[in-house]
Amino acid sequence: MSLRNAWDDHARSWIAWARAPGHDSYWQFHGRRFLELLPGPGRLTVDVGTGEGRLARDLRALGHPVVALDASATLARAAATGDDALPVVQAGAAALPLATGCADLVVAFMVLQDVDELEAAVAEAARLLDRRGVLCLAIVHPVNSAGAFEGEGREAPFVIGGSYTASTRYHDDVERDGLSMTFHSEHRPLQAYAEALEGAGLVVERIREVTVDDPEDRWRRIPLFLHLRARPG
Repeated sequence: MSLRNAWDDHARSWIAWARAPGHDSYWQFHGRRFLELLPGPGRLTVDVGTGEGRLARDLRALGHPVVALDASATLARAAATGDDALPVVQAGAAALPLATGCADLVVAFMVLQDVDELEAAVAEAARLLDRRGVLCLAIVHPVNSAGAFEGEGREAPFVIGGSYTASTRYHDDVERDGLSMTFHSEHRPLQAYAEALEGAGLVVERIREVTVDDPEDRWRRIPLFLHLRARPG
């Protein structure tokens, strides 16, 4: 099964998961940290892989003129309906039906580890940028997706098993606060993302390795997410 189809199959579970107040890391610390990386509002902000639209809604509240896209019909419909509906186009990240150079900001928040065609998705994001545009992305940190804690204790060692350098499909079944979700993704080494950006003519200008805020949480020791900001070179 493609990653696109796997996410579409779990779209309704994701909507419930993402919209539960304070439930997901986006609401706890991740969304705030990502927004710190972004430039201010401009001519057009494109949200690639918007999901049910939480980031796009926050961007709009900050003054960004937003167009959102998602490959899943269920997720696109969720973002485009309701009291805070967004302008949404159903489209995969590897083929974005928007004009070349139309945007001064493209965001891909927790998307690229979930797409089947990484290089094509990055190239399409770069194509949308005008000459001074910015691409900001967040992914599962490759160290995170390559390893796991051995044991339940706060001081349990974090061990990278198998091969960090190989691209590998994986899924995580997670239950929390009465909600369940299956995350389908592909582990890729950092070099794969760097080469995709390089191939699209983008130069990285900022890198942030994001951990939890709680100094007592064992995930404070290991980067959970990776944020990158890049521009046309």
